[in-house]
Amino acid sequence: MREAEAASPRIDMASMPVQRPDAPASPAQDRARFFNSGNAFNIKLPAIPAAIFLDESVRAVDAKTTSLIACDQSAAIGTSFAATTPLMLARYATIAADDAMVVNLVATGIIWYVIGGSGTAVIGSDSFDWATGDVFVTPGGVDTTLSAGPNGAVLWLVSNEPQLSFDGLHPSTGPEAAIETVHYPAAEIAAQLQRVVDASANETTSGMALIFSSARHEASRNIMPSLTLSLNTVPAGEQQRPHRHNSAAITLILRGDNAYSKVGGTRCDWSPFATLVTPPGDPHSHHNDGDERALFLIVQDGGLHSHARTMGFTFLEANGPKTDDGA
Repeated sequence: MREAEAASPRIDMASMPVQRPDAPASPAQDRARFFNSGNAFNIKLPAIPAAIFLDESVRAVDAKTTSLIACDQSAAIGTSFAATTPLMLARYATIAADDAMVVNLVATGIIWYVIGGSGTAVIGSDSFDWATGDVFVTPGGVDTTLSAGPNGAVLWLVSNEPQLSFDGLHPSTGPEAAIETVHYPAAEIAAQLQRVVDASANETTSGMALIFSSARHEASRNIMPSLTLSLNTVPAGEQQRPHRHNSAAITLILRGDNAYSKVGGTRCDWSPFATLVTPPGDPHSHHNDGDERALFLIVQDGGLHSHARTMGFTFLEANGPKTDDGA
């Protein structure tokens, strides 16, 4: 009886605080920390909000000065660095008439879309003229100089800065860089997309989209090691059927009157050049009730999930919708 009274109740592992070294003999030993199988895996991180950035797109289109406008959800997702999703950051870049912007981001690479205007890009030994509807990708860690013409310019860009910030990394540059500059002119994009539209699809096809890649990343079919870029399209009166995947998606709305997305059961009406965030794992679909083909540009951290074998793409209905062109 006395032994039972003296025995202390055993603490549940899940309630244990962090364990520290009992008698560290050096600063390196003193830095050690220990957890257990009850309390190490129950961290509750803030959910990634489904969001549509409307004000930012209006500010960008109306801007008369040179600036960067971030689609930042860091406060909502609890990061110490700017982020739209934990691994990606979307921005709008505005360049005043006859002005230039120099961007040097701590990112593996940057994906750009020209919303409006024209100009010239200089990245190291690469230079080219760009115009409305063009896409290009540039390496991080080096100066990218964008000079706009007399009408100024508005661009949309997505990088993996949060991915590198999470690990405190800096991009490799020069011959070791993971990204080469690649330019996709609007006319070439339109021609390549038409080939996709003219092709047939089956019920296992995830949608009707043009996927951007490069000579360096042709084997993985990605535009960057961790990021994918696609130009998705939904015919008039049709939808991309409900599905989910483990990659987060950042979408730029290009064209689609009377079009909308459903994300996690919430309807998100489209607005020109708005940025839509689809959280990982959320059921979503894209709907076009208008009279012309809808277009939307999507960046995902799909390259990372593909490499880790964790993409988890799943349709949420057995059969796709009927369309006039096999979508």
